[in-house]
Amino acid sequence: MSHPSDVTDTDRRDLRADCANCFGLCCVALPFAASADFAVDKAAGEPCGNLRPDFRCGIHARLRERGFSGCTVFDCFGAGQRVSQVTFGGRDWRRDPETARRMFGLFPVMRHLHELLWYLTEALELPAARPMRAELRRAFDTTERVTRGSAEQLLRTDVPALRGEVNSLLLRVSELVRAGVPGRKRNHRGADLMGARLRGATLRGANLRGAYLIGADLRDADLRSADLIGADLRGADLRGADLTGSIFLTQPQADSARGDAATRLPDAIGRPAHW
Repeated sequence: MSHPSDVTDTDRRDLRADCANCFGLCCVALPFAASADFAVDKAAGEPCGNLRPDFRCGIHARLRERGFSGCTVFDCFGAGQRVSQVTFGGRDWRRDPETARRMFGLFPVMRHLHELLWYLTEALELPAARPMRAELRRAFDTTERVTRGSAEQLLRTDVPALRGEVNSLLLRVSELVRAGVPGRKRNHRGADLMGARLRGATLRGANLRGAYLIGADLRDADLRSADLIGADLRGADLRGADLTGSIFLTQPQADSARGDAATRLPDAIGRPAHW
């Protein structure tokens, strides 16, 4: 994995899903319940009925129309190929069933770790976080070292403790970034803003960590430099919104929202195909 001090927005390949080098782990290891996001129930460890023998999705191009929109907004942050090709050395669970239970149990752990690495990579790139660079680099190196452990070591990892340590650093980074934004910064951390009418709202530098923005009307809103870590943007209307410089936004969050050609996103986030 590239060292974070040398990483750019276009050089995060290890932290982006590479389904061609994964054994369909998200289609097997994770459970899902019949809902608006998934057409059927599926237990953890049970292969999805759409998973083909070559580990590809049989309805990939038609997931939304077939009732599997939840699949279109999932991102493993590269954990799938790491578990498949590194931890288990390319031994797939179909040819080597003895590895299946450990592989399926390990996948969610690795995903948590890779998500933390994504956030730490972004933090290390932020000019405002330079005073914390040494601390952030240590946290990155520690987390990355954990991902290189054996399956047994990884399954013993205290992920909540590690996440707590990293989150405390990310909160300090957020404070540094938002302190440089002029004017009043709103604090909506963990707020219930489901369906809120926020069209044209000035939320520049706002703290929206963990906010519930499901179905919120954020058309033309100013979200520049806002902290969006953990914000639930499912169905949120971001048409015309400006998220330039917003921090800790992930691809799954953008994919779960609605936007258009006028929506401005951070450089590391791709424009969802369905917008």
